[in-house]
Amino acid sequence: MGKTILDKATSSSAFTYQIKEQQYPGILNTTDGAGAALWVERHITQGGGAYPITPSTSMGVDYQAYVANGQKNLWGETLQFFEPESEHSSATVCEGFALAGGRVTNFTSGQGLILMKEVLYVIAGKHLPAVFHIGARALTSQALNIHAGHDDVMGVADSGWGILFGRNAQEVADLALIARRTAEDSETPFLNVQDGFLTTHTIETVRLPEPELMKFFVGEPSQKLRNLMDVNNPLISGSVQNQDSYMKGKIAQRTFYDKVPAALENAMKEFQALTGRGYEPAPAYRLEDAEYALVGMGSMMETAEAAADYLREHGVRAGVLHITAFRPFPGRAVVEALKNCRAVAIIERMDDPLAESNPLTREIKAAFAEAAAGSSRYPKVNRLPQFYSGSAGLGGRDVRPGDLIAAVENMQHGNGKAYFVLGIRHDAGLERKIDPDLRPAGAFSMRGHSIGGYGSVTTNKVLATVAGDLFGVEVQAYSKYGSEKKGLPTTYYLTLAQEHIRTHCELTDVDLVALNDMNAFHQGNPLAGLGEEGMVFVQSPERDSERLWEDIPLSAQQFIREKRIRVFYLDSAAIAREVSSSPALILRMQGIVLLGVFLRITPFQSQRNLSEEQLVQGVETSLTKYFGKRGRKVVEDNLRAVRRGYTEVQELPRQVILRQPQLVSSRQ
Repeated sequence: MGKTILDKATSSSAFTYQIKEQQYPGILNTTDGAGAALWVERHITQGGGAYPITPSTSMGVDYQAYVANGQKNLWGETLQFFEPESEHSSATVCEGFALAGGRVTNFTSGQGLILMKEVLYVIAGKHLPAVFHIGARALTSQALNIHAGHDDVMGVADSGWGILFGRNAQEVADLALIARRTAEDSETPFLNVQDGFLTTHTIETVRLPEPELMKFFVGEPSQKLRNLMDVNNPLISGSVQNQDSYMKGKIAQRTFYDKVPAALENAMKEFQALTGRGYEPAPAYRLEDAEYALVGMGSMMETAEAAADYLREHGVRAGVLHITAFRPFPGRAVVEALKNCRAVAIIERMDDPLAESNPLTREIKAAFAEAAAGSSRYPKVNRLPQFYSGSAGLGGRDVRPGDLIAAVENMQHGNGKAYFVLGIRHDAGLERKIDPDLRPAGAFSMRGHSIGGYGSVTTNKVLATVAGDLFGVEVQAYSKYGSEKKGLPTTYYLTLAQEHIRTHCELTDVDLVALNDMNAFHQGNPLAGLGEEGMVFVQSPERDSERLWEDIPLSAQQFIREKRIRVFYLDSAAIAREVSSSPALILRMQGIVLLGVFLRITPFQSQRNLSEEQLVQGVETSLTKYFGKRGRKVVEDNLRAVRRGYTEVQELPRQVILRQPQLVSSRQ
């Protein structure tokens, strides 16, 4: 890392910097969105408050663990953590912490965020620059759901907080810093939002901000924040006001809010100058000459970019606009980006049927209305695009490239559905006519079929970490989560590629299928989407290859023969029983055996010319990262499981696979 020459000057509320040279590329790592947020907050804050609620729980739990272990921030201050009796109270704790001049954070989702709403107004009204991290989750407006939705965030959008949406783990980490800097420069609190599970729990390759960057970019809390409870400088906060005063104070708040757009853009520009990673309130993708635009917030918009590239290759001029800053809403930038489009489809992870339109659609229409009326704040427009509004991904419903392509097709002939839904059968639903594989060229993907509680989630995370560290590839690992999954069938997905993986959806095209449970053959077609000369791993207690082959249904046998699939097998359950020193870990350790199998049968070790010793060293490092807090014995048990998976996995002979099934006579 090179040196940077910086001139620092202080102002009444913030630092300003003169950037001379770029120097902070980031620390290459693998983590999920929750880990990315935690990485930043455990370094720059002084305290946190949270009440656990899925899918934000891991952020609060891990922050508390750092506190329990005596973690200090970048200025040598010991972190503090508060877990009161509810999300509402956890927000109140943060209010008090911020009033006393502390840099504080919180982690919440769904109903937890809505329960906080009363306190969110108070924090904003007192101009306390807190930053809360949201694992956006569907509300219980139809049924209880713990997965991604944006209705929780939209439910508090009027509370006076800035709101930023990250599309992936990298953006979550970077926007955590940008939100903090903007909040403190403008004395306005911010929400840093990521999609529940789809981002909070998806492992990706990231460049984590360096401690030196974080320390410099946000500055020391004592020099940035005001202590409003200083007994030497007393003032009234949260007073009661009657008719003659309240309105004057409320409108006077605009003095603070008017600073937010410039503060946000300045923070984004400076962050880019320091890191090379650029951010904008509304970044446009291939919109310069686009006829059709897809607009939205969060992880599905990276999938939309991949879909736009596909459409371009087929003669359709499509582009994408991601709204990174829902508050302050970048109306001017939105109009500038979309004004020349024939039609615009705005896709949202929520539905508000009694409103004129869903929230983001309303904002964009309002911005264009201002422009059409000749507002001096907006670029001139001669015509309005045709607006289409859609709902997709509610409750974590899969949003596929084919769905987004259908949204563009709906716009092409001028008579499409003004309101549409993606991914389900409905009168307003759009048919998914094609669904192309938009993974990066040369990508390798695995889909696993397992049982909840067998350790597949941890295995997938460890696989991604090892692959990223050892093989120098971009990774993306996602498991289908759900409270009902324990003991029931579940699936998990892993992709490795040489470039960033933009598709945030379930995998249908794969190169390896891992069957941790043979019953998957009786619950559907686990081999669907497996490519020519792909691989299957089967967990089975059967050691005889011919008997194992007989256990595979005839339809799957035929598919394996026709596609020239290689079949590998091993009794990973037996290995787990033999190597685990704790009976409680036997079930979960079955999945760790798969790590050894994966390293043996995939081509990455040979492609990278890695020795078995180098491989084991890398695995040990990753296992220590995940299991080290449970003691060295647990790490060693898992390492033995990996070694045995690597050395003991067997391949089904080709002559067995090619043998045609014998017809069984009805006469004995």
